Amino acid sequence: MNLTVIAGVLIPFIGTALGAAMVFFLKNGISDNTQKILTGFAAGVMVSASFFSLIIPAIEQAGETMGKLAFVPAVIGFLIGMLFLLVLDIVTPHMHLNKSEEGPKAGIKKTTKLILAVTLHNLPEGMAVGVVYAGLLYGGGTISKTAALALALGIAIQNFPEGAIVSMPLLGEGVKKSKTFTYGVLSGAVEPIGAVLTILAAGILLPVLPYLLCFAGGAMIYVVVEELIPDMSEGEHSNGATIAFAVGFALMMALDVGLS
Repeated sequence: MNLTVIAGVLIPFIGTALGAAMVFFLKNGISDNTQKILTGFAAGVMVSASFFSLIIPAIEQAGETMGKLAFVPAVIGFLIGMLFLLVLDIVTPHMHLNKSEEGPKAGIKKTTKLILAVTLHNLPEGMAVGVVYAGLLYGGGTISKTAALALALGIAIQNFPEGAIVSMPLLGEGVKKSKTFTYGVLSGAVEPIGAVLTILAAGILLPVLPYLLCFAGGAMIYVVVEELIPDMSEGEHSNGATIAFAVGFALMMALDVGLS
C-alpha cells in the first residue's frame, strides 16, 4: 500500500478530527447556514463521485468481459449498497445528524446514540474510499488519482460538521473538552479501518471489483438521499445549500473527467 493510498484513506478521518477540534474554538457550534452549505457541497461531490468515480468506471471495467451486459454488475452492486445502508438504518439507532431527539430512549442516552449513529454513518463512507482506492490499485487505469483524491476530500468536507456535531453536545453536558474531542475523533476512526479492510478484500476479490465499486456508489447515494439532502433542506429554504450542491457536483465532475 503506497503513500498515495495511505494519505487518501486518512483524509476523511482528518476531516472528522478537524470538526471535533472545533470544540476548542466554538461555544455554540457551527451555524445552521454554514452547516447547510457544507452539507450541500458534500452532497454534490458525493453524487458526482458516485457516478463518475464509481459507477461509470465499474461499467467500463465490466464491459471488457461482459459487453452490453456490463450494466449487470452496476445494477446489482448499486442495489445491494442501497439495501445494506437501509438495513443498517433499521437495525441500529438512527437520527439525522442535525436534529435533536425528543423523549426518552430505553437504555441509550441521547448523546451515546448520536455518537453511535455518526460512527455507523461513517462506515460506508470509509468503505467507499477503500473501494475507489482499490480501483486505483487494481482497476487497470479505470480510476484516476485525481478522482480518488476528490472523493476523499468530498467525504472529508462532509465529515467536518459531523465531528463538531459529536463533540459540541458533549461539551454542553459538562464533559471536558479533551474528552469531547477524543469522542469526536473516535467516531471517525472506523473510516480508515473500513477503507483498509476493503482495499485488502478487493485485492483478493479482484473479479468482483465492479460490483464493489457500485456497492460503494449505492451506499453513498443512500447517505445523500437519506441524510444530506434532508439536512440541507430542513427549516427555512436555503438557496446557498442548493448552489453549494451544484458547485460540488460540477467541481467533482470537472476534476474526475478533466484531469483523469
